Amino acid sequence: MSTKLNLSILSANSSSSKGRRFEEPSSEGRTNFQRDRDRILHSSAFRRLMHKTQVFINHEGDLFRTRLTHSLEVSQIARTCARRLYLNEDLTEALCLSHDLGHTPFGHAGQFALNRCMKKIDSISNGFEHNIQSLRIVDLLERKYAKFDGLNLSFETREGILKRCSKNAAKKLGDVAKRFIDGGNPSLEAQLANLADEVAYNHHDLDDGLRAGLLCLDDVLHIPTAMEQATIVDELYPDIEKNRRQSEIIRRMISAQVDDLVLTSISNLHNANLYSIEDVRTFSKPLVGFSSYMKENVSKLKKFLHDQMYKHPSVMEMTSVAEEVIENLFFKMINDSKEHYDVKRLRVIADTIAAMTDRHAASLHEKWFPKKVIWPSPVGFV
Repeated sequence: MSTKLNLSILSANSSSSKGRRFEEPSSEGRTNFQRDRDRILHSSAFRRLMHKTQVFINHEGDLFRTRLTHSLEVSQIARTCARRLYLNEDLTEALCLSHDLGHTPFGHAGQFALNRCMKKIDSISNGFEHNIQSLRIVDLLERKYAKFDGLNLSFETREGILKRCSKNAAKKLGDVAKRFIDGGNPSLEAQLANLADEVAYNHHDLDDGLRAGLLCLDDVLHIPTAMEQATIVDELYPDIEKNRRQSEIIRRMISAQVDDLVLTSISNLHNANLYSIEDVRTFSKPLVGFSSYMKENVSKLKKFLHDQMYKHPSVMEMTSVAEEVIENLFFKMINDSKEHYDVKRLRVIADTIAAMTDRHAASLHEKWFPKKVIWPSPVGFV
């Protein structure tokens, strides 16, 4: 039996989808997952990603990644892998383009602040988590269709968007979150999208950090895979200029991780001896993954970025201000509310803030608190 036949029977098939929340006639010329992808691309939430932080806040430079460019890079990596693994490329793309729809302004700083605010007002609240917010957006908050709220996406797309979820939160979300209660896995496409997200953000954050002058490439080369690629680049192009060398090394690091991910996943899937997507769902562990050698290198790169970039004083200073902005906006909205704030009202305020772009949140904050926050100077750019 060929590799193609073995693996393709484990992929998600749009014609066998578990369906949508609201029944609709099929789309002429498009599969269910292609239709999902198109609805995501045309959503307001997707457009707003253009002005939402990845690491560097909007005013720090036009060439840094945003949530939008990050999502596109994730999609490119994941589709390449999906093609080699004979998985459903359309579902994979839909998942990658939608995985960050629920992010707040100012990246993870905004999420941490909003989560903290929610729990301060309501200690038993589920707080704020961007994966759950992404599902909330596609299920409820987009208002584009006459017959339903949300985008009415396929079950498989909604399931894959929900990468992480507590058991308490899962109990309120129904079948799409059942695996967080009973155990099990999402589709292989969802597993792949999750790891493609890691590959993308690790390397583009590294690239942005180097170009911003916060990181030094020589410090990265203690990671074995980085040194391996640097050695190859230096042998092939001994006189290459600094910026090209940097880009060439990072590009090859991404390729090495993609190759390892594909080959390791093929091995895992063959060894598991599975026959359907339901076998994938009930298997004891995820099947898409890295080799132990590459896992160790991924962990080292993550630790390097955490210690040297995300905790860099310039980034931390900006993060601190961003959190203050979110907190100020939240409690101003709470105090100005004419309604008694219950859980439902808190969620509406969280939805409002989470939907803001960086520039909208900063502009509104400046209007409401003209003397309260002064943004630090942008990071250097080389």
